[in-house]
Amino acid sequence: MQEPNAHTKSLIGASLFSSAGIAEQYLDGAGIDIVAANELLPERAQLYQAQYPKSKMICGNILSDEIFNAVVAATPKKLDFLLASPPCQGMSVAGKNRTTEQMLMDDRNFLVFKIIEFIKIKNPDYILIENVPTFFKLELPYNGKLLKVIEILTLLFDKKYNIEPEVFDAAEYGVAQRRTRAIIKLYKKGRKWGTPERSNTVTVREMIGNLPSLESGEKSKIKWHFARKHSSKHIKCMRHTPTGKTAIDNPVHFPTKENGERVNAYNTTYRRINWDEPAPTITMRNDAISSQLNVHPGRAKANGTYSDARVLTPLELMLLSSLPADWNIPDDTPELLIRKCIGECIPPLLIKKIVSEIQK
Repeated sequence: MQEPNAHTKSLIGASLFSSAGIAEQYLDGAGIDIVAANELLPERAQLYQAQYPKSKMICGNILSDEIFNAVVAATPKKLDFLLASPPCQGMSVAGKNRTTEQMLMDDRNFLVFKIIEFIKIKNPDYILIENVPTFFKLELPYNGKLLKVIEILTLLFDKKYNIEPEVFDAAEYGVAQRRTRAIIKLYKKGRKWGTPERSNTVTVREMIGNLPSLESGEKSKIKWHFARKHSSKHIKCMRHTPTGKTAIDNPVHFPTKENGERVNAYNTTYRRINWDEPAPTITMRNDAISSQLNVHPGRAKANGTYSDARVLTPLELMLLSSLPADWNIPDDTPELLIRKCIGECIPPLLIKKIVSEIQK
C-alpha cells in the first residue's frame, strides 16, 4: 500500500454502515487498509464485496449480537482506524408526527451506541463518524436524558480522545458537487490529525462537459453513460427549459397534471443544473426529472430548444461525486442501485482529503 506522506504508515481499519463502500474508494491511496466492514442491506453488501474482495464483509443488522460479534471478530486486536456512517432518525422531531415513545422504538436511534460499544472494545487510534449536518442537532436517549451525539461522545471519551466536530462542504475540497456532511473526528490524545486545505472550485462543465450529448433513452459507447427514458411530456418541458432554469417557470411548455392543469411544485424540481458551478447535492431520487435539481444542463440548439432533456447518466453522477470513470463495480450492477448509493454517499475525495491529514 502506498503511503500518503513520509510520516504515515498503513493503518488497519474497519467500516461500519458501509453501504456500497463509496466512501472508501480512495482510502488505500491514503494509507488505510479496511479489513472488515458491515452493511445491513444484501445488495449493497454484495456491491461492496465485489469492489473490496480482500475485506471481510459482514452483512446483517449490527444490533444483533451475532452480527456485532462477527464484526468484532473480523478485525485484529489492534485496530488503527474506524469509519462509521450510522443511519439515525434522532429524537428531536418527536412531537411533529411521532411521539417520543414511538421514536424510542426506532432501531436507528441505537446504532450510534453500537459504534460506542465497538470503540470501547477495539480502542482505535483514529475514528471518523460522518452523517448529514442535522446529525449534530439530533438528540438520543442516554442515561435518562436526551443528549446530542457530541455530548454523549464527550461524556464517554473526552479523557482519551480529542473530539472535533465540523461540517464540510465537498465543493470546497475539489468535488464538483455541493454536499455538506457532518464529520466527527476522534483521535487519541498525543496523536495528530490535521484539517485539509480548501481547494479551487470544480465545475460541472470541467467534470462532465466533454461527455457526448444524449437524449432520453439513448446510449453511448462509454461505460455507464446512457440516458434514462422519460415521458414525452417531461421531455417536451425540458427541451424548452434553458440551462439553470426550471420548467415550472416556462410560460408555455410547463409540467401538467393528467387533467392538463399546471403542476404547482417547488422551483428546485424540473430544473436543469448549471454548467459553471458545482452540481447541487445529488439526492436519492436522481432518476426523476420531477425531483430535486437532477436535469442535465443542456446546450442551446439553433431552433431555440435545449439538448439533453434528461436526468444525469450514471457516469455523470459518478464523476460529480468524485468517483473514478472506471469505478470498479460489476457490469451487471443495477442502474437504480448505483443511483441510490450515490444519492446517499459522502464523496470519496472528501474522505480521502480528511484522512490524509492523519498524523500530520
